[in-house]
Amino acid sequence: MSEAINRVDWAKSELLPVIVQDVQTNEILMMAYMNKEALELSLSTKVAHYFSRSKQRMWKKGETSGHTQAIHSFHIDCDNDTLIIKVTQEGVACHTGRKSCFFTELQTGETTSEVEVDSHAMYGVIDTLYHTIQERKNADPTRSWTAKLFAKGDNTILKKVVEEAGEFCFAYKDNDEKEMVYEAADLTYHMLVALAAKNISPDRIKQELARRFDMSGIAEKNSRKD
Repeated sequence: MSEAINRVDWAKSELLPVIVQDVQTNEILMMAYMNKEALELSLSTKVAHYFSRSKQRMWKKGETSGHTQAIHSFHIDCDNDTLIIKVTQEGVACHTGRKSCFFTELQTGETTSEVEVDSHAMYGVIDTLYHTIQERKNADPTRSWTAKLFAKGDNTILKKVVEEAGEFCFAYKDNDEKEMVYEAADLTYHMLVALAAKNISPDRIKQELARRFDMSGIAEKNSRKD
């Protein structure tokens, strides 16, 4: 296994681009990245593992959805810096619920394949909303509020975060439970827009919260001073 891993030209990048094809049809399902650890796990288990740049961690494909990929073969290109793996896809490859991640025609923006699986229940509302926000980045600003925020830039995005935080505080002061829920939802949405602008997955927030579970708040704050 070490010989196979060392065949990759890691000097070019710590992340190896991986093209994923259906073993039966050769259809391209997705493109992702592997670091050495992900490649080692993929080679040893024959189940696809990747490194997520937005989550900044390794992940097993299908860890949330159950839509795993059983790997049949690994092929590296002539420059030893790109990999093709052929897989049997359990369920669908794309988080949108489509078979392949490549479903948008570049010039027209036309969607070329239909949703096969409802992914909302699998990924949860926060992750689904984050991915939807990411998809709206290049939408028409006259038709999408999210696209309009991105088009106006950082100052507008941050202004909305501050504004919604203030409105939540006012609802709290008024002891208005319904408004607190409403404003908390608005604040969450605009915070996700800000995170998406920097390509920071909400999974990283979950990781940070998990890190703090066994640490007191005082100890956590003191650790930031180091």
